[in-house]
Amino acid sequence: MEETLFWSKEGKKIRCNICSFSCLMDVGEFGRCKMRYNEKNVLKVKNYGKIKNVQKVSIETLPLYHFLPGYDVLLLSTIGNNIEWKIALDEKIKGSKIKSEDIIKEVNSKKIKIIAFNDGEPLISFETVFKIARLAKRYNIRTILSTNGFISSETIKKIGKYLDAAIVKILASADKKFYQKYLNVDETQPIFDTLKNFKKHRVFVEVVNTIIPEIGEDETSHVYLVDWLINNLDSSVPYHLMKFEPFGKFEKIPETPPELFEKFVFEAEKSGLRFVYVHDPYVAGYSTTYCYNCRFPLIERLGGAIIENRLDGDRCPSCGFKINIIVE
Repeated sequence: MEETLFWSKEGKKIRCNICSFSCLMDVGEFGRCKMRYNEKNVLKVKNYGKIKNVQKVSIETLPLYHFLPGYDVLLLSTIGNNIEWKIALDEKIKGSKIKSEDIIKEVNSKKIKIIAFNDGEPLISFETVFKIARLAKRYNIRTILSTNGFISSETIKKIGKYLDAAIVKILASADKKFYQKYLNVDETQPIFDTLKNFKKHRVFVEVVNTIIPEIGEDETSHVYLVDWLINNLDSSVPYHLMKFEPFGKFEKIPETPPELFEKFVFEAEKSGLRFVYVHDPYVAGYSTTYCYNCRFPLIERLGGAIIENRLDGDRCPSCGFKINIIVE
């Protein structure tokens, strides 16, 4: 195990400050992520320098629709999570130790310009992600973080200048009761704090919300989330509604039905969000990016692939309206 960053001593214990849970650990104890560990009152990290998987994917599959559309990404799957959602006993996954320089070499050999970190909470592997992101910046390689939002402001401040974009993945519209009952999380405010911090550090953000039928479809929570995004980020923030698929302890919960998506889309658009996407093949018309001003189809997609991109730089070719989208 290697010594890690963002911790402090408190009496005979130590506190980890990498994420918003700020675990206080006695000697021999792990934090809730099962990766950070108190060894003789020094915080060590179990997964130092390790990556679960490396693969080339299209940026749209992340999902990321307004950041360099059509580009390929080298996707690095990290080890570790800090909420109880689709945990695959990461503490038993060994992964492979990999050097930052080797990642850069692979990106260059495949002629890829973007690296993305995902799976669980990548910043549980902060030391690994930070080293790669910092080196990538030197070589003008863009970096993307996919996060559940439960990370500390100190962590974002440290890595923010090396990140280009972030996908903040929310469950059940950040409904506090859902997180308390099913994920052992008392407060969802850290998600909103993270979104504000990304904006502060000029990291481009897209928001993903997985709609969970029966136990996570509270309309009040959804309206609050949408209104908060508009008032604190912008009405042009890309907003993705994701399909829930049964698994594990949620295997008796059905998939998200099309009519529930339609209801949530209506609410989001009525409130004023300009770019709302639905990731379900049974809900047509919500994978295309339209000009908010004239409704001209700018980018047509099918699954994770772009069929046609009609953008003129970052503007609509029909009316000249500037779109909230990052292009080269």
